[in-house]
Formats: sequence, structure tokens, C-alpha cells
Amino acid sequence: MKYNVLWICTDQQRFDTLGCYGNPYVQTPNIDKLAERGVLFENSYCQNPTCTPSRASFLTGRYPRTTRCRQNGQKFPKDEKLISKIFADADYVCGLSGKLHLNPCNPAVCKAMEERVDDGYSVFHWSHGGHDGWATHEYFQWLREKGMKFKSQNVEGTELVQYGMEEEYHQTTWCTNKAINFIEANAEYGNPWFFSLNIYDPHHPFDPPKSYLDKHMQNLNSLPMPNYVPGELDDKPVFQKMDHKGAYNNHDSNNAVIAFDRMSEYEHRLMKASYYSMVELIDKQVGRLVDTLEKLGQLENTIIIFTSDHGEMLGDHGLYLKGPYFYEGAVHVPLIFSCPGSIQENVRSKALVELMDIAPTLVEAAALPRQPQMQGKSLWGILTGKASPDSHKDYVYSEYYNSMPWHKNPTAQCTMVFDGRYKIVDVHSTQEGELYDLQKDPNETKNLWNGADYADVKAQMLVKLCDAMAFTVDPMNERISEW
Repeated sequence: MKYNVLWICTDQQRFDTLGCYGNPYVQTPNIDKLAERGVLFENSYCQNPTCTPSRASFLTGRYPRTTRCRQNGQKFPKDEKLISKIFADADYVCGLSGKLHLNPCNPAVCKAMEERVDDGYSVFHWSHGGHDGWATHEYFQWLREKGMKFKSQNVEGTELVQYGMEEEYHQTTWCTNKAINFIEANAEYGNPWFFSLNIYDPHHPFDPPKSYLDKHMQNLNSLPMPNYVPGELDDKPVFQKMDHKGAYNNHDSNNAVIAFDRMSEYEHRLMKASYYSMVELIDKQVGRLVDTLEKLGQLENTIIIFTSDHGEMLGDHGLYLKGPYFYEGAVHVPLIFSCPGSIQENVRSKALVELMDIAPTLVEAAALPRQPQMQGKSLWGILTGKASPDSHKDYVYSEYYNSMPWHKNPTAQCTMVFDGRYKIVDVHSTQEGELYDLQKDPNETKNLWNGADYADVKAQMLVKLCDAMAFTVDPMNERISEW
């Protein structure tokens, strides 16, 4: 069978924001049903907690340091090969709507849109976000065609959360409309297809449709406060102390961006409500996509992937947004595969997996030529029942090398390894570190880096970290002779 591929990638969505991942406060019936029809990975991790390095990694199946794309604002090397290009070379029609972010995406630098590489997309509906005003931004052109203009309004009592565009005119809906048009057109012509649906939400700014947020505001006080213990940052790396005062280390004035201690309980809960509202809008669009595939008779020959590029701190540990830290909220992301009849149904995998495993999985599923440059490990055996759903890798690896420009003196250079119980973070630029026992401390509150009782564990985990960094060496070029 020649599978189609629908890869839904949200932006900055942590793993615990879906009903199927145990969240009782957010309603996601469509994504939950997708999980029931497929395989849900309980322990999936990104290779960098920021956009560009993570996307470069999972779109190539290679580590960020291997792709040489380790920072937001850095150019994607033109000799790297994207999974979309591999499928295009195999005569698939490839399309994209929404964000790509493999190259600089600042309107002051790129007046039109981010520079494209040989990405394989013959249909390219680019929209970096639902709020950035490029003159040539396709989402904003569409709004003008509808006689609309983008607008948002602060929610009463805060400047941190806005009412955004209503559902009909939201960027999430626009991205989905483009995907549905693409799927219907290629079904009509009998083309095998590969589509990247890159929704910008639930990335900040926190601006869901008013109708979605108002529903959560009726029960605002039922939402829990962030996972934060006052004083817990005292023995944690300096960058977390900086960002606690203001997200992205912006705390030089009274206009600090999301300064945790300046926020009221109302604002903390409202931020969570707005984030959950954006997730619920995403869920509504997933339902539309599945309905389209069912109507076209393509559900059973389409591999659907649902994931995100990285997480969001959402106030946990006194932090918002993202940065040089590797808490579960930042690096643990949802990952669901579904294709009824080919992929097992209603399976929950406890295996440690990495987002860069997706690309080699698709190569194997489509029976395409082996890609020796890829460093990820295919999940196809787990998905089809030929391998244990609870064993894949001994540990997962993530890194942050000055990935965003907000920490300058010192810069943030950090690496992480998690083996399913212990998580170690080495902050190379400041000689600080973190060690957590998630079996005893799932909230990652108590840093054991300097704990005498954990000296042996720390040494063992540092060896694993050293091994992980060693294995990021580029596998290319292949040896073709003994000498």
C-alpha cells in the first residue's frame, strides 16, 4: 500500500494538554479518538526546546548539532535533506500550510517570508503565525479577501491574555482549510500525497477565540496553579533565575514580559485557560481533517501523525514560555500515530522515543530507500506490532546551544539525557547542573546535582550524557573501502 501522510505539528504544545494524556480540564475528543485508533507514545521528547533546532531535527531525522541548525534565527544548511523532499523525490505531491521556521523569520530581516530551501513542497501556504504582520503573509492576505483585519483585545484585568480572532477567521482554522483543500484535490486526481499541517497555536501570544476562552473562564478557579515551590530555583541554574523575573530574560524595566512574581492568581489561571482554549480549537480542526479523510475513503491509507515541536513551561517552576531548561513541560511532547488497518489501535507505548524518530519511521512505512544520513530509529515495528511497545531507546537526548538570543553573559550551553527515571542536565557554560529522580520527584522540584547520596547516579548519568553527545556525530559520509 502507498500511504498518504498527514503530519499535524502544533507549536509549543506540552504533552499533558490532551484528554488522552490524562488532562481533565481540556476537552479534546477528536485527538482522543485519534489515539484510540492508533498508537500513543507516553514518553516522546524533542531534541531541542526551541523551534528552529527542533524542526530541523525532526524534519531530517538528525540531531540539531548534526544539522548545524542549533539556533532560532540561524540559516538551515542547504545540503540537509528534509523528509518532505525525500517523499517528493518518490513522486508524492507535497504541501504545507502554516509555520516552517527553518530559516530566520523576522519581518525586519525577511520582508516577504523565510528563505526556502529545496524542501520538496509544491504547495506552500506559508504563515509563520497568527499575529505577525508581514505584508505578504498568506494568512493576512486571506483575511483581507474575507473583508477582515487581524485584531485582538485584552481580557479584562490583564495585558497577558487577549481575545483573538474568532474560530472562522483564526489562523488555526485557515491552516486546516488549506490542508483540506489539498487533500480533496489530490484525492480527486489519485495522487499520493504528503502534507505538513503546521498550526502556530498554542504558541504565545495567548489569544484564543473569545467563545473558547469564555467557556473556561466560567470555571477559572477550578484550574490548578502552576507547579512551583517558592525557593526551588535557589539551587538551580542561573538562566532559570533570570527568566523567573521575566520570560526570555526580559526584566530590565517595569514592562517585563510575563514576570512570574508580578502575576496574580487570576492571571496564572487565565494563562492556563487561554492555552487550553487554543488546544481545544486545534482539536476541533483535527476532527474536520479526520471527517474529510473518511468522506474521501482515505482514512485507511493515510498515516496521521499528531505532535508538537516542543513544550511550554506555563508557569511551572516559576517560568513561562521556553528557554535553556529541560523540564517535562518543555521537552516532553505528545506523539500519536494512526492509520486504521495498518497501525495498531488503542495502544499506549511506554517506550522512550525522540521526535527525530518520525522521519525514519515514514521512510520505512513508505518502503523508500534507506537514508544513511538519518540518526533517528524507526518506530514502524512498534506501530505495526512487530516490536514491543515498551522498548525502543535506553535514553533520550536534548540540547540547547544559545538557541535563543536572550542570554548573553553568559550564553546558555546545555545538554540533557533522560533514561526514564533519572534526568540530568549539564550547563556547560556555567558549570552548573540538574539531576532529578522522576520516580520519586515527578514534579522535578528537588535538584539532586550536589546530593552526596546521588553521587553514583550522577556519575552514571554523566557517562550516558557523554555517550549521547558522542553519538550525535554525523554518520555521513559512508565508508566505501577498507582504506
